[in-house]
Amino acid sequence: MDKQMENITIAGAGPVGALLAVMLARQGYRVDLFESRADSRKANIYQGKSINLALSDRGWLALEAVGVGDTIREHAIPMYCRVMHDTQGQLTRLPYGQDEQAIWSVSRAGINEQLISLAEQEPLIELHFEHRLKELDFDSLEARFSTKDNGLVTHNSDLLFGADGTFSKVRRLAQELPRQRISHSLEYMPQSYIELTIEPNADGSHKMEKNALHIWPRKAFMLIALPNTDGSFTCTLFLDQEGDTSFESLDSKEKVTAFFEQNFADALPLLSNPVDAFMSKAASPLCLVHIYPWVFNNKVGLIGDAAHAMVPFYGQGMNCGFEDCRVLSELVAQHEGNWESILAAYQRERKPNGDAIIELAKRNFVEMSDLSGDKNFLLRKKIEQQFSNMYPELWVPLYSMVTFSPHLPYASALAIGDIQTEIMDEIMQLENIHQEWQSPHVYQLMHKLALAKLEK
Repeated sequence: MDKQMENITIAGAGPVGALLAVMLARQGYRVDLFESRADSRKANIYQGKSINLALSDRGWLALEAVGVGDTIREHAIPMYCRVMHDTQGQLTRLPYGQDEQAIWSVSRAGINEQLISLAEQEPLIELHFEHRLKELDFDSLEARFSTKDNGLVTHNSDLLFGADGTFSKVRRLAQELPRQRISHSLEYMPQSYIELTIEPNADGSHKMEKNALHIWPRKAFMLIALPNTDGSFTCTLFLDQEGDTSFESLDSKEKVTAFFEQNFADALPLLSNPVDAFMSKAASPLCLVHIYPWVFNNKVGLIGDAAHAMVPFYGQGMNCGFEDCRVLSELVAQHEGNWESILAAYQRERKPNGDAIIELAKRNFVEMSDLSGDKNFLLRKKIEQQFSNMYPELWVPLYSMVTFSPHLPYASALAIGDIQTEIMDEIMQLENIHQEWQSPHVYQLMHKLALAKLEK
């Protein structure tokens, strides 16, 4: 089949769906991009959704591939470190990487709108807002969409991608297919979240360090804050949905006030009406999605959160989705439009990496909420960083592998990170390590262990 004639449908015009549309159109495919919601450039569709995202090297690599990196960077803020706030208001800074390495705070709505506008400029892309997928024939690829006036639109294509998020309709319809062996799980985390705000100062400046991600780690729960270009911070409170200290148990203004005063005393004067906001907002759930296969009938594929929804604690959800798009686009070129080969290679390459980053993100809640305020954890990070400076080829810290090493698969980062954890556990057992962590014998042992375990 002549690829110029091949029509591709993408369900979901979030950041991943919009980027995928651009990449496929530039390879010569006609793309119809369907979105159930209104055009976010004309209506606020992000109520209750996290309005900040952390963009790192994997995401930037995909954006550079379509030439929008510089445009998006103009509206992003680099965050060079974590700043931990303890219960006494004392601050601890922990750099994310080396020198000028940073993760970037970006507006979810802003990046989505920029990518939709980019898609709109492509002559081979048709955008369809307020079209909600209702039915899909996985053999003929006839799709039916309901419209805002309760109409029903039928659309045919040669390929279809579900880029429709954590609660993907494409994925749910695939699960109903007869004679298909589909493994699927959707797991809710104990924590849910709400958004709070720190407004800018009167002169438009930020009330806290601007180029940092702020964390108030409190073991079972935490508050984080990401900077915005208007001087505000978007804050997210992660808290158990039910239990002794939870969204359900904090059911009065008095309890919520006491909760903030006890746990977030230094944030309380900065936050905009946190008690009223807490009482008025419904907490949003956090979910993990695993599914296999990602491809059905060699005609339908899942991408982004539809294939691998994860918790936000590694800041990799959108980055991983963008990486899906980049890898798929490279496979299209590599396999010269042979979609059976493209889809098989895509699933083979991306599924293990999706599983790996889901696991890493889940683990990172413990690191952010509990360990980041722990003196042993902070010492581990110092030792790791010093050893990495001494032997940069031998030891790249796990966070840097995930965040700043865009060509290293997530699955490799997870495997190497587990070995590094074993080595660091041994190092931390050394006598008087808190006093002697800079002594040569610590790094000699670490070098010996690293050569034995990492060079295999």
